[in-house]
Amino acid sequence: MALKGDKYKDKNPFNKWKVISMSSFHKSIIEFRQQLEKGAIIEAYSGLMAYFRDLRSHFQKNYPDYSVPSNIYYGYLDMTYFSIIPSNLKPHNLKVAVVFVYGQFRFEVWLSGVNRKVQEEYWHLIKDSGWDLYHLSPDPKRLDYILDQVLVEVPDFVDLGTLTEEIESGTNQFINNVEDFLLNIKKN
Repeated sequence: MALKGDKYKDKNPFNKWKVISMSSFHKSIIEFRQQLEKGAIIEAYSGLMAYFRDLRSHFQKNYPDYSVPSNIYYGYLDMTYFSIIPSNLKPHNLKVAVVFVYGQFRFEVWLSGVNRKVQEEYWHLIKDSGWDLYHLSPDPKRLDYILDQVLVEVPDFVDLGTLTEEIESGTNQFINNVEDFLLNIKKN
């Protein structure tokens, strides 16, 4: 059921939500508040964001050949990510994202373009080449990645040092493989 007030339909940002029923939305808000009042969600989210800031700083400090912008996309409890722009991908207008995906509760690495046009161009290049080392996005016009790979399926937040090593190792391997692919395509 849409919100009441058709004369405000185009001006009301809530119409974009496709809310099925205000009753279920209200119940969800009550549940959300109750969970927040318990405190665990706030503590876990704050800890995850602090870890993400430290992880971004780790890449920035340890990889001078990578441009690691200072911004982190915190998302809407769908994903949180930061970008890495390796020097060999920059001329291609490509970047890598280290992503925490809330729905699957795991870390992934994505190859993305700086815009949808670049993303679609490289999606076709990879698809047409038959290179299948990583999962190819089903729709580069709609999704935020060209390729993706799971880095850590079940993160262990007890041992953050090991978690960081797993993310770092998988991200670097992903970057190296993408760079090798682009180098081989260029030669052919």
